[in-house]
Amino acid sequence: MENEIHSTLVDQNSRSPPPDSQRPKGGWRSIKYILGNETFEKLASMSLIANMTVYLRTKYNMDGILLVNVVSIWGGSSSLTAIPGALLSDTYLGRFRTLLYGSIASFLGMGIMTLTASIPKLRPPDCTGAQCPQPEGWQLSILYAGLALLAIGSGGIRPCNIAFGADQFDTTTPKGKSQLESFFNWWYFSFTVALVVALTAVVYIQTNVSWILGFAIPTGCFFLSIVVFLIGYHTYIIKNPQGSVFVDMAKVITASCRKRKVNLGQASGNSLYDPPLTQSETESKTTKLPHTNRFRCLDKAAVIVDSSELDDDGKAKNGWRLCSLLQVEQLKLLVAMFPVWITGIFCFLAMDQQNTIGILQAIQTNKRFGSFNVPPGWMGLISMLTLSTWIFFYERVFVPLSQKMTGKKIRLTMRQRITIGILMAILSLLVAGFVERKRRLSALQHGSFESPISILVLVPQFSFSGLTEGFAAVAVMEFLTTQLPESMRTVSGAVFFLSLSISSYINSALVNIIHGLTKKYAKAPWLGGTDLNKDTLDYFYFTIAALEVVNLLYFNFFACRFVSSNAIGKKESQSEEKSQNKESAYQHA
Repeated sequence: MENEIHSTLVDQNSRSPPPDSQRPKGGWRSIKYILGNETFEKLASMSLIANMTVYLRTKYNMDGILLVNVVSIWGGSSSLTAIPGALLSDTYLGRFRTLLYGSIASFLGMGIMTLTASIPKLRPPDCTGAQCPQPEGWQLSILYAGLALLAIGSGGIRPCNIAFGADQFDTTTPKGKSQLESFFNWWYFSFTVALVVALTAVVYIQTNVSWILGFAIPTGCFFLSIVVFLIGYHTYIIKNPQGSVFVDMAKVITASCRKRKVNLGQASGNSLYDPPLTQSETESKTTKLPHTNRFRCLDKAAVIVDSSELDDDGKAKNGWRLCSLLQVEQLKLLVAMFPVWITGIFCFLAMDQQNTIGILQAIQTNKRFGSFNVPPGWMGLISMLTLSTWIFFYERVFVPLSQKMTGKKIRLTMRQRITIGILMAILSLLVAGFVERKRRLSALQHGSFESPISILVLVPQFSFSGLTEGFAAVAVMEFLTTQLPESMRTVSGAVFFLSLSISSYINSALVNIIHGLTKKYAKAPWLGGTDLNKDTLDYFYFTIAALEVVNLLYFNFFACRFVSSNAIGKKESQSEEKSQNKESAYQHA
């Protein structure tokens, strides 16, 4: 009897779940921590981005030029740091440590922003009129330190958040691929929830209740994101850095310059260095690319000048002097995207106007509905809702209806979407210019800082900006993604963030140039003061609209030739492509 009881207990123990330390890592066990980290991080960062213009205007009394410069340079730097962040992640730190360090930097930066709201001496005195004291240099230094840490943190988080979640699944199996697609759905669910809370509740608290509480909430969210992320450490699959394709591109450029005197006409096909794929390249889903004749100057990097460049195993001794044909073709793919990439930059330039100057317009309109004051930062919701409505209509109404009527799915081509997106950008700027003219005249007639015209008059320009994003931004990101093989998807994301960065820097430069010229030669500066009623902002909008017309002509007569229907990546990882498109489209929300 005792033996039977003993055998039964042994059998039950053998069927009990293994200790936590022995359970396999990755999968849904780790995803819950990654999603928790992502939700808190996005709630914190989006609530700051959405209302930064209002904070700098109302609490730092910044004039238009300084404000646009600060917001544009900070936004541009937050996107630009994604490139060195991706480089550090792929080459040295790995995704886990890059995410952790980025989250810590963002937490410290948000903490400094909370201090600026909490301690009155860290900012100029409060002022509601047109002539307000400007911030002192040491006050700006503290503000800039907080923004710099936030930009550094963004560089660690943006290139790694989705990729680290994808690392937790084995995508070589059907089950792993299905789990990965489900992960993207849950990622977007948490992202959308955080975005809605940030753009409504937190922005309302910041504007109408207390900036201290409004900044303390995202600071606490950043802290919770770090805690949740560390709690799940024992469950993560943490992959070692595999090297960065950015380094390979630098090698190709360096080797091409070193061999600039090599005559390609005398080099036979056997003179090109084309080794088989390494094990790490195979694991990262790298595939061979066919040799092309475009940008032939880059082929010089793969020319074997003499046998001394190879070791006994036939491998290159110096990767900075001799590159593989695969590395050369990867760089060629990137260079070929350059013309369309320029079009995207100027589309983002039009969208940037609503995130800064459009919010300044909202500040000087009638925001009251009875006893309720509409936060100016809520205007960003208009663009987001328009974007979401269009995507829903396109995917759930337009495409199914076209299939029912014609028997096949009809989708707008990439060229059509980019063209429509540029047209929406032009309309957004023209409408904004005419609305600003009406708003300013109304304010001057009533002799008030705020125009009696309702804030709702700004809805059309923000709606057109959302359509610009829905057509052009998503199409440009799709172009960047599908023109590259799956192994270079991190490059497409980095290039997209670089375009956001450059558009912000161009916006800052244009504002300064136009302000300097109009202040010197025009009757009144087009923009730049603390009171838009004294500026002629409508002329600035019309100037940017003219640039968009040039962009439209440039794209349709030149850049559209580089929009290929036979994209390399169209058949690869559709779930990942969809995730990158949506994430990038929401960067301006």
